[in-house]
Parts: sequence; structure tokens; C-alpha cells
Amino acid sequence: MASEPSEVHDLDPEDFHRRVHSFEFWFEAVQGYLTGRPWGHRPETPEAELDERARDRLITALCNYCIGETAALEGASGLVRVAPNRWAKVFLATQVVDEGRHLEVLLHRLGELGVSDPEAEMQRRASSKLLEFKRRLLELVGGQDWEAALFAQNVILESMEFSVFHMHSQRADPVTREVLLGIIKDERRHIGFGENELGRRLKDAPHTRARLGELRRDLDRLVLDTFEESLQALGVPGSERPDLGRNYLAAVERLGFTR
Repeated sequence: MASEPSEVHDLDPEDFHRRVHSFEFWFEAVQGYLTGRPWGHRPETPEAELDERARDRLITALCNYCIGETAALEGASGLVRVAPNRWAKVFLATQVVDEGRHLEVLLHRLGELGVSDPEAEMQRRASSKLLEFKRRLLELVGGQDWEAALFAQNVILESMEFSVFHMHSQRADPVTREVLLGIIKDERRHIGFGENELGRRLKDAPHTRARLGELRRDLDRLVLDTFEESLQALGVPGSERPDLGRNYLAAVERLGFTR
């Protein structure tokens, strides 16, 4: 069984670019944590006993995770056509597969928790801020704004999901923890692609940097309000919430954007 390749980062830039944008690299990266986990977790992983309040909180969180993954699925699929070169198109095709699988395993997890109609439950429990973010993201994709849409999706949305899923996995029941840890591994790759692609484009494009900085400031409030709603739904103490916000802001600021 192949392990997730790390030596690829020692390749020269041209070989690096060719390798990480390939289906071969994607397969090597994901097969280790997909093998034996048809629904994102091992069949033998014990199901914890959750009281009604904990179960309700978990269902609310998973419903909103499904909305986020749906946004990423629709966004990535739309960006395949917008992508400026075949390497980016191939990477985004692998991301579409990832996002579809994330949505599938999260919906299955809702079923394991006794939710018979996930779509209806998602509508009932949806964060208004997250729905607004999804609308804004898909507008950028529909407008074929490559830099802005990629920034909103593979940097902002993926960083938000990574931060929330990482925090949640540290306090989740065993089954949900395994599901989230598998998704997190994919989010790292998606963020890396966004940062790499935009980093090269921003190097000599001050106007693009200014435009994306304005977009970031516009979307920050939606993202941070979504954080607040998600953590409140999970019952995370207020003292731990600023750390999560800082984690997200640090990820976005790696591209040189400050508040």
C-alpha cells in the first residue's frame, strides 16, 4: 500500500507542478486512509452512546458540514471549466471526487444517527451565514472569476472547514472523529493547491492582490459568524473560540492578506 508522498516537495518546481496535479498523486495520497473505510470510518469502530442533547448538537453540526461540502462540490465542479490550464483542471477534477465523497460520508453519518431525511434536516438547521457564503462563492464561480472564486473556495472555505473539523475531531465521538480526520487530510491538499496557484499569480499582480484583499474583508464576517454558530451548536466553551478564529485568519494571511 502506497503512503502519502512527501518527497515530492523536494522536486524541482516543474516536476512538482506536474506531479501534484495528477490523478496518480491523488490516488497515492488518499488510498491509505480510504482503504477499509467505506463510509469514512472502520466498520469495527465503536459507536458511542450519545444523550439526546449531544446527538442533537452533532446533527446540527453535520448538517452544516454537508452544506459546506455541497458548496465546495458545486464550486470545484464549476471551476473545472474556468481553470486556466489543464493541470489545474485535473487537480480540480480530483477535488470534485473528494468533495462528493465528503458529502456522501457525512450524509451517511447522519443516517447512522437516525436522521431519515437529511435534506429536510439540513434546511431546518442551516446556518444563514453559511448559506450566504455559499451563494457568494457560487456567484464568483458563475462569473468565471478564477482568482476570486479560487480564493473564496480553496483558501477561505477550505481553511474554515479545516479549522472547524480539526477542532471538532478533538472532542468528537470515535466514529465522527474518524470521518472528520479523513476529510481533514483532503482539505490540506485543497488549501495547498489554492495557496500555490494564487501565490504565483499574486507575486507580480498588485491589482489582483488588492481585489482579493477586498473580497477577503467582505467575506471575513460571514466566515467568523459561521464559526461562532458552529461552535455554539457544538457546545464549545467561549474561551476556546478565539483560538479557532486565529487559526483561520493565520491560514488566510499566509498569502499576505492582513485585516
